[in-house]
Amino acid sequence: MIPHTMSQLRSLEAESIHIFREVAAEMHKPCLLFSGGKDSIVMLHVARKAFHPARIPFPVMHVDTGLNFPSILAYRDRWIEKLGLQLVVASVEDAMRRGLVREEPNGSRNRIQTPVLLEAAETHGFDALFGGGRRDEEKARAKERVFSFRDEFGQWDPKNQRPEIWSLYNGRVFPGQSIRVFPLSNWTELDVWSYIREEAVEIPELYLAADREVVERGGMLYAVNPFVTPREGEPVTVKRVRYRTIGDANLTAAVASDADTVEKIVAEIAAVRITERGATRGDDKVSEAAMEDRKKEGYF
Repeated sequence: MIPHTMSQLRSLEAESIHIFREVAAEMHKPCLLFSGGKDSIVMLHVARKAFHPARIPFPVMHVDTGLNFPSILAYRDRWIEKLGLQLVVASVEDAMRRGLVREEPNGSRNRIQTPVLLEAAETHGFDALFGGGRRDEEKARAKERVFSFRDEFGQWDPKNQRPEIWSLYNGRVFPGQSIRVFPLSNWTELDVWSYIREEAVEIPELYLAADREVVERGGMLYAVNPFVTPREGEPVTVKRVRYRTIGDANLTAAVASDADTVEKIVAEIAAVRITERGATRGDDKVSEAAMEDRKKEGYF
């Protein structure tokens, strides 16, 4: 008798598929948050598998800060059209024009995404939002459950979470309350890239190493783009870099790398000892608890 065993990736995939199906069965109106970054790309890919051969049975939402890399927006739109999905765009710039939020002096729009996200969820009646957060990314995310309960104000209390013994998920919510769901919670960055390699998932070219014009600020390399222009006296150099994570173009740094294929990225990630957010996200350096503070306010 040949024993049947599942690989690490197939086990993670099966768990994520189970989570998607549980939410579709329990919740009234879920929505998948999709930014065009690697985690949301894998999340969308797994969601397709979860409901194949039917179409994904819920819409996709992008909280658009107005500071996106143009190639990422093109990637987003291409996949939404290909899969025939409904796209809800929650615009931070529109919210600023309406006076809902105000630009912060540090240039980051991460914090002001929260009221925009909450408004869109309330407007469309979403009671569950799928996010691509993983526990290995950041210490605040390591505290969060797969089904993350949010109160009527969209806020998260890390001290008041529901147990998930034996991977049993409690989706019960009262009017006004909601949950955030993280199908990739137990994945690591290496798992994500290994899965992309195994499934031959199409990725944005920014993830691949190339010679790019960069400026160095605060020990980080920022590629010159429409939102990052050289300051007076700031030298522009050409370096071979890629992006480990993709956020707002003005505050997401690149890393020096020769990994111009997914195979090389997998090998590179297997050797690193710092998370992608710690290495590349200038908007997470506001304080030691920057991410946890945002999540308590309602951020995903």
